[in-house]
Amino acid sequence: MTTSPAEVGSDGIWRQVLRPETTGRPALFLDRDGTIVEEVHYLHRPADVRLEQGAGATIRAANAAGLAVVVVTNQAGIGRGYYGWNEFAAVQRRLIELLAAENARLDMVLACPFHEEARGAFRVADHPARKPNAGMLQDAARALRIDLPSSLMVGDRASDIAAGRNAGLRRALLVQTGYGARENGAVAGLATSAFSVEIVANLGEVGAKLAG
Repeated sequence: MTTSPAEVGSDGIWRQVLRPETTGRPALFLDRDGTIVEEVHYLHRPADVRLEQGAGATIRAANAAGLAVVVVTNQAGIGRGYYGWNEFAAVQRRLIELLAAENARLDMVLACPFHEEARGAFRVADHPARKPNAGMLQDAARALRIDLPSSLMVGDRASDIAAGRNAGLRRALLVQTGYGARENGAVAGLATSAFSVEIVANLGEVGAKLAG
C-alpha cells in the first residue's frame, strides 16, 4: 500500500509550507489548474505541467511586493481515485521547478481531495475545505498570519471567486484561461459593495494590479 506524503494531514488535506514567515501580510491566493498552469484534465503527470502566460512574472512580482503566494486547489481526481498524492507531489515539484527558473516562489500550497462523488472517506458533500468554501484560505491565514481582507483571490472558476468572498477578501480576479471564459456570467452575481470581481485575460495581467 502506498503511503501518503508527509504534507497530507490526518484530516486528508495537503498542506505544504514552503516559506514559513509569519508577518501578518496580505496574500495572493491562486487556483492552480487553468490559472497558474494550463488546464489538463485531471493533471497528474509532471510532463504535462506548463505555466500559463505571465504566471511566473506575476508570482515574482507578488514576491517582490511582500505578498504571501498561496496555492489553493481542489483535487477531486484524488478523491475519485484517478491518481494519488504521490502523483500530485510530483506535479508540484515540477511546478516549483518551473517557477524557480523564473525566480518566482510559492509560500504555501493547500489541496482538498474531498468531493460528493468521491470514493470512500473522500466522499463528503460540501466539505469545508473544498472551494467555494473558505476552509483552505482560512487554514493558510492561520498558518501564515495572513491579512485576509487585504488579500486577492485569482482563479478560473466561480468557485474560486466565491471562496475568496466567503473568506472575507475584498477583491478577486477571474482569468479567461482554463474554464474562465465559461464562468463570466456566474461570477457576475458574486460581486457586492464589499467584494469586487474583475475579469482579466490571464495570470500575467494580474501583476500590474497587485498594488491596486
